Amino acid sequence: MSVAYALIAILGLAVLMVVHEGGHYLAARRFGMRVTKFSIGFGPTLWKHRPKGSPTTFQVAIIPFLAYVQIAGMNPYEENDPNDPESYANASLWARIVAIAAGPLANYLFASVLMFFGFLLGGNQIVDETSMRVNIAPEGPAAQAGVQKGDRIVAVNGEGIRDWEHLKQVVGAHPGEKVDVEIARGDERLHVFPTPLAAEGDTKGKILIGPYTAWQPVTAGQAAVLSVTEPPKVVYNLVKGIARMIAGKEKPELAGPVGIVKETASAAKSGAHVYLKLLGALSAYLGGFNLLPLPALDGGRLLFLLFEAASRRRADAKVEAKVHAIGLLMFLTLIAFVTYTEIIPKR
Repeated sequence: MSVAYALIAILGLAVLMVVHEGGHYLAARRFGMRVTKFSIGFGPTLWKHRPKGSPTTFQVAIIPFLAYVQIAGMNPYEENDPNDPESYANASLWARIVAIAAGPLANYLFASVLMFFGFLLGGNQIVDETSMRVNIAPEGPAAQAGVQKGDRIVAVNGEGIRDWEHLKQVVGAHPGEKVDVEIARGDERLHVFPTPLAAEGDTKGKILIGPYTAWQPVTAGQAAVLSVTEPPKVVYNLVKGIARMIAGKEKPELAGPVGIVKETASAAKSGAHVYLKLLGALSAYLGGFNLLPLPALDGGRLLFLLFEAASRRRADAKVEAKVHAIGLLMFLTLIAFVTYTEIIPKR
């Protein structure tokens, strides 16, 4: 990963954070709340500026990941004037709901903008998941065994293959062991003998193939339609993946800041259209993830506000703050652990 592409990746991810916090900021200001700080990053301040006549100090901190806006009245441990019309604590329930939900919504809408230009520049990638035709990873087990792009998987060890999930199960059961893969290439039927990877990790039990893909150019109108239909798929897959992990049907696959930067840098290297589409997917993912009803996330805060709407009484602000603080500590610990595993080489 070159430094230039890493910087492009970090810049793109920073834009997603600015958009998210910008949603909170604009909604809060729309309802008359006083935003005292808009920070990109954490830690010591590298740059800050407070426009004349504005209550908000805009700043960039040394740790580039994550961002936040500081709205007056949100911290229950700070003194709050009950007569202050610009305090979050004194705002209407609807105003507080909108201010919290606006961050994820901004990310979700921005995903469509990024994807529109990504599709317009690079066209649409059509994935063929029904014919069992394949793309192959260069130097992967399948490629080394002689599988070519466009070949169709027919059977593995004499067992007919129904779909990709079936293929994963059959091949994944033989890490480090040669498997007999029957393929169709034109009118020919061939047998190849790849060895699924045995090393522990995400590629264990895989021969590094995927569904056949092809690129098709799109018009501006088609790009607009795709930019609206693709973000919901990202959110749906997020929810589906979490449900499968909770049910024990899927192993958690987590990426920390290092992994995300690497993937984004790789997309930038592949072209502007790939980079924009990935950023769009990450933006939709960020919007969907933040709405999960978990402490420290916007969804967790909305849960308390929905409780207030249903019960017609506010939850104890200090109890809520402690719940979110514990949640934030847990998330930061998880991020630190995942980052550690990404940096330290596996033995």
